[in-house]
Amino acid sequence: MAALLATSTNAQEAKTSAVAATQASLTAIKAKNDQLHAVIALNPHALADARALDAERKAGKVRGPLHGVPILLKDNIESADDTATTAGSLALKDNVTGRDAPLVKRLTDAGMVILGKTNLSEWANIRSSHSISGWSAVGGTVRNPYVLDRSACGSSSGSGAAVAAGLALAAIGTETDGSITCPAAINGLVGLKPTVGLVSRTHIVPISHSQDTAGPMTRTVTDAALILTAIAGSDPADPATKEADARKTDYAKGLDKNALKGVTLAVARFYTGYSPGTDAVFEQALKDLKAQGATLVEVKDFDEGPIGKAEGVVLYTELKVDLNAYLASTDPNKVKTRTLEDLIAFNKATPKELEWFGQESFEKAQATKGYDDPEYIKAVADGKRLAGPEGIDKILKDAGAIAIVAPTTGPAWTIDPLNGDHYGGSSTTLPAVAGYPHLTVPMGDVGGLPVGLSFIGPAWSEASLLNLGFAYEQATMKRKDPKFLSTVAP
Repeated sequence: MAALLATSTNAQEAKTSAVAATQASLTAIKAKNDQLHAVIALNPHALADARALDAERKAGKVRGPLHGVPILLKDNIESADDTATTAGSLALKDNVTGRDAPLVKRLTDAGMVILGKTNLSEWANIRSSHSISGWSAVGGTVRNPYVLDRSACGSSSGSGAAVAAGLALAAIGTETDGSITCPAAINGLVGLKPTVGLVSRTHIVPISHSQDTAGPMTRTVTDAALILTAIAGSDPADPATKEADARKTDYAKGLDKNALKGVTLAVARFYTGYSPGTDAVFEQALKDLKAQGATLVEVKDFDEGPIGKAEGVVLYTELKVDLNAYLASTDPNKVKTRTLEDLIAFNKATPKELEWFGQESFEKAQATKGYDDPEYIKAVADGKRLAGPEGIDKILKDAGAIAIVAPTTGPAWTIDPLNGDHYGGSSTTLPAVAGYPHLTVPMGDVGGLPVGLSFIGPAWSEASLLNLGFAYEQATMKRKDPKFLSTVAP
């Protein structure tokens, strides 16, 4: 718990009092959430859960380093605490399932206190290509605590803003492509998208079983490692996790500040050029990596175009089938929309849902033909091959490297409800489509707006990436607390 203790007063309180730590978070949420719109719902049992954990500690039972530490969940993750799981949509506003996602059960078994649910880009940002990251009909628009007129990115927007602003020590996000790593980077956090299959997806509102995963968003690499250790593991209800128990380890044990010494890293130059300010910070990060003993090999070119094309087919096809299956598992008395087709009709009949942007991505998904469609079958195979064996694996082999480094994305853009998101680029797609792990760590800022350094590796390389990220973090300590500025202007 050393890093947790180092990062927050209420973490220090958690070591002796879960109630004090939980109350500190609830007080911070009350003080700041009207400004940030980061938290959608609070667990009504949070303080009672904390009291029970304090009683355990008093009786001599400590579950581990996370005992009594409060955490927030993205509001597409179910928890059996009388909160609804809405995915930000009014169609799910009454979706109180009484079910714990397996990852939530693992968190509470480790002694964590579930504080509540965070706002998100509605439906994890799959409804429209003109969406506003961080906007949902249920929760409004998440604000970036560094500069309040800037985006918190998405889709795990509230998770990023809440942890950055000190509303909780940590949060769980989910990612299909960039939805943990982008908001983590833009909110000055550590974010880890694990290998698909390391963490169960059961009872999480889905987009794509090929790419979806949950992961930690924290202020330090050690905190991310502690939480990943808690949530990783096999789940009989999620076939993708069959290897998880054999692959998982204690990710926080043995983190080494000298881990960069003697390693070779591939520098993904093809992920630069869209943000001069970010590129300048990245150049300094490369110098810092060298100073810690890393050898850098330049990789100038890689064509992501065919991967993106295949990804679109996969995501739209899987959204229809996977979301229909999820909706069918909910209580029909609480969730009247039983299919994607029903959701499209609901949105058309609900002005607030379509106030700022449409649902053309939902409509594309509804038109797909299912898992027997030859176009889908080919797209799955092409995407995995191009991003994995012929992408990340080949880049690493050709460079003799253990990981790829790149800027995660540029600084936060202005929130624009009329035109939607406008950002330049990111390094999220290769690991997302391959299903490989992706870690982002704060590497500095551009005009006061944080940017992150990405470490991308082969399947199941979380321990290695966390070690590299820890060494970089400890050598540079680039994270700064937000100042809640109103705007950035010359």
